[in-house]
Amino acid sequence: MRLIRKLALAGALGLASPLAGLITAPALAQTDAGEWAPETFMLDNGMEVLVLPDHRAPVVTHMVWYRVGAADEEPGKSGIAHLFEHLMFKATDDIPAGEFSKIVARNGGQDNAFTSYDYTAYFQRVAKDRLETMMRMEADRMTDLLLTDDEVLPERDVVKEERRQRIENNPGAILSEMMMAELFKGHPYAIPVIGFMDEVAALDRQDALDFYQQWYGPENAVLVVAGDITAAELKPLAEEIYGSIAPKGNLATRATPEVPELEETLELTHSDPKVRQEAWSRYWQIPSYSMANVGLEPHALDLAAQILGGGRTSRLYQALVEDQKIAVNAYAASSTSLRSGGAFAIGVSPARGVELDTLDDAATDVLNTFLEEGPTEDELERAKSNLVASAIFQRDSQMAMAQVYGSARARGDSLESVAAWPDEIESVTADQVRETLAKYIAGKNYITTKLLREEG
Repeated sequence: MRLIRKLALAGALGLASPLAGLITAPALAQTDAGEWAPETFMLDNGMEVLVLPDHRAPVVTHMVWYRVGAADEEPGKSGIAHLFEHLMFKATDDIPAGEFSKIVARNGGQDNAFTSYDYTAYFQRVAKDRLETMMRMEADRMTDLLLTDDEVLPERDVVKEERRQRIENNPGAILSEMMMAELFKGHPYAIPVIGFMDEVAALDRQDALDFYQQWYGPENAVLVVAGDITAAELKPLAEEIYGSIAPKGNLATRATPEVPELEETLELTHSDPKVRQEAWSRYWQIPSYSMANVGLEPHALDLAAQILGGGRTSRLYQALVEDQKIAVNAYAASSTSLRSGGAFAIGVSPARGVELDTLDDAATDVLNTFLEEGPTEDELERAKSNLVASAIFQRDSQMAMAQVYGSARARGDSLESVAAWPDEIESVTADQVRETLAKYIAGKNYITTKLLREEG
């Protein structure tokens, strides 16, 4: 099961900054994990369907995932994936502009959508007897979206304003964007999901039409329904509603470029009067779960992040906040959920009067000690237990489980890899944690960021 977490420095890996590790409780794997095992089938047009039965309440979560995200955009068209997510709520042949979410609400439901580097997803949570309505609405906008200048251009302005508010007026987000541009230099992950302002401003109706034609077809989509339903119940509906959509047959081919190795160690600084809390962070390149031939390395890196900076009992927090009292917060995080690569980060916020260089030295000492000695068995078991507890909470949420399996298939990960995860996380040893972290951090280039308060 993928456990969705977030970087402490919000925005560093896109609009939502998800950090994911595929983890669950080993004991549950032998007992009730089957309760969440998806039932699957394929429609004749190539649309994949996953059903996650959960009969605790007469409610369902309905999601459609498209295997396209910001990393699939053409050069010079940054932000089109995110803009198109907005446009999917505009008019179709049957639904007037702005009415989609209102119809969901009138049916007692909630809906939203999100764009990442590797996928775009749309969802509704409704009573079971309203599922068919949601499916028909979602199928309608898959095929009959009306894209006119009157729809596209005003929504483009909405996205521009969103970028101003979320990025350009947010010093931490500006620095995160600077960091991503260097950490993933030469790769689409270097480009923000929301896009660059000048490129977003140049997007037009034809760009939207092209994107729709290239990526939005049933053969590039995954339907996930979690809740009070079985595959036997859903299949006739799915075949009637989604199965009647003809495959486009000419969708774009998805590339998976490798992330170029970081060529030099860099320090990036951003100063702004709006900064309330200064911060120091450091980032390294690491592999992700979706990459081939990485074995248990992402698992070990997730555990290393938990031990180093996953809470108040972590090494960084204990050393810098509790013992030395030079910081008010300290964290470590591993981003292992992207298709082509990932990031390992440590970060610290200084106590009043403490220089960031002092934090750099102290955090580096903690990290170097860990690289030399590795975790204790108690630390490793506690890290596993903490991750397991978070995963158990996820299992209690229809939406979380739909995201776990939907994101996996949208990235191209197998369902078998999801099922195998409990045993794999349990098998990671202390030596593997130390050796894997050393492989990707010791002697490697990195990016240091400093967020400073500008006086005046």
